[in-house]
Amino acid sequence: MAERQERTAPDAVLTRIGQVVMLHHAGDREEARHRLLDLWAEIGEIGHPLHRCTLAHYLADTQDEPADELAWDLRALTAAEELTDDRLAECDGAPAIRALYPSLHLNLAADYVKLGRSEAARSHLRRARTAARELAEDSYGDGVRAAISRLELRLGEGDAFGDWGPPGQRP
Repeated sequence: MAERQERTAPDAVLTRIGQVVMLHHAGDREEARHRLLDLWAEIGEIGHPLHRCTLAHYLADTQDEPADELAWDLRALTAAEELTDDRLAECDGAPAIRALYPSLHLNLAADYVKLGRSEAARSHLRRARTAARELAEDSYGDGVRAAISRLELRLGEGDAFGDWGPPGQRP
């Protein structure tokens, strides 16, 4: 019984991250950055990869300098790549980490654009596009695909809809 409760209990670290992300989305970027950094100090480099990935992913969004944003986005991708099937089984809802890959690569592509490194940007943009093909036909998937297409247009790659076609008419 205790094991069952443990599996269904919400992940406290992810809940805490979510609360800080709401603070960030409400406009308090500086406070969100400080709280996320406090959480990072708490879980550290040896914390669970899902926690590190999620935390680094959101920490990147609170950075003022493009190089700092890139460093956090790279940490997020590295942590995501550490998530083996065994590690994923330890977390409730962890299969959603796979849905983060398009966003992780898209963020890295955007970081590289800001830093004037267009080839690195294009490389991550291709990875984002490939990973996005696995996303559901929902608002999250549509939003990520649209952001990929916008960045492709900015870099002179692809057309307005890529090969996804307009929403509702994808293959």
